[in-house]
Amino acid sequence: MVSAIQIENSLKALGNADHATDAQRFFKTGVGEYGEGDQFLGIRVPVLRQQVKQYRGLPLGEALLLLHSPLHEVRLFALLLLVEQFQRGTAQQQADIHALYLANTQYINNWDLVDTSAPYIMGIYLHGRDKQVLYALVASSSLWERRIAMIATFFFIRQNQFGDALAIAKLLLADREDLIHKAVGWMLREIGKRDQAVETTFLQAHYRIMPRTLLRYAIEHFSPEERQRYLQK
Repeated sequence: MVSAIQIENSLKALGNADHATDAQRFFKTGVGEYGEGDQFLGIRVPVLRQQVKQYRGLPLGEALLLLHSPLHEVRLFALLLLVEQFQRGTAQQQADIHALYLANTQYINNWDLVDTSAPYIMGIYLHGRDKQVLYALVASSSLWERRIAMIATFFFIRQNQFGDALAIAKLLLADREDLIHKAVGWMLREIGKRDQAVETTFLQAHYRIMPRTLLRYAIEHFSPEERQRYLQK
């Protein structure tokens, strides 16, 4: 059986120094930035997805070791692998993966790590279940846990179930972080793609207090005239 160490070494061999430098700028790894101190190998996501296909049977314990890696792409590999295993897993395996995910949110610490995993693990698992855990994450001091709560609702939105997404969006309207503004605006936009009346009702109630970035994301697909009406608040 292949080990986490062997997988991490194989991923290191796929790294590209120039891509890593670009990624460190793109994911804001400088002092005081949201990704401060993160380390990159410089591996593109399609390459990681190809690697995931080779290790679908990796035990959860080994996947957890990869998730704890200081290397960004190794953590992303672990999350992509967990998503793959979740989709193929039994009910018990899915419960185990969800529990592991929730217990290790401190390692899901950049927007790409959240966005590629939260809807496909937490969102799917909580569909039809008690969603109180999402509201607990909304109250977290961690930017990434709050983003997980918002982005997990993407799965519900795709099922045309908007209640929790709207409730969580409302709780996050006053959030101080730009990455939360973008997440909330994105989810509102996704609701609008499916039922613009629902999004419009929410906007009419709250657009005057929305951060500018959040509002711009939410109304991106509106007509120019509609966008101007909202932006001239």
